[in-house]
Amino acid sequence: TNCSNNYGPRQHDEKLIPTVIRNAIHGNEIPIYGNGKNIRDWIFVEDHCDGIYLALTTGGLGESYCFGGNCEKENIDIANIICEILDRINPRDDNKSYKEQIAFVQDRLGHDQRYAIDDSKASDNLGYVREKSFEERIDQTIRWYLNKYKNNS
Repeated sequence: TNCSNNYGPRQHDEKLIPTVIRNAIHGNEIPIYGNGKNIRDWIFVEDHCDGIYLALTTGGLGESYCFGGNCEKENIDIANIICEILDRINPRDDNKSYKEQIAFVQDRLGHDQRYAIDDSKASDNLGYVREKSFEERIDQTIRWYLNKYKNNS
């Protein structure tokens, strides 16, 4: 199997979503590579696991399946969405938006502009579907990290 960018609870702290949340709530600069226009397709980790299970149990021997979130977003949009949710559920003491902490940093050398996956084969052949929307899953993810980072301060 192959997949697009996973997100959700317990992701490594260096990844984009945990980095944005951690830096936001600790009052640090939120680093966004380049101009923030790099595009990624995001899949919730449990949806990815469901896809792997389907491939193992109903997939064809020797077949390859791609699992995506059908959710392409620019990195700056991900940061803004996270900041907006944090503004609502965990406002800053000064009532300013977390978006004010966003800072553009030099992009990594050779950083791809876009990652995306066509998961139509998995949908058509395995009946693969995502259970919830990105908006529901990102809220769940933010709340999980908020609890983690506030309890480890």
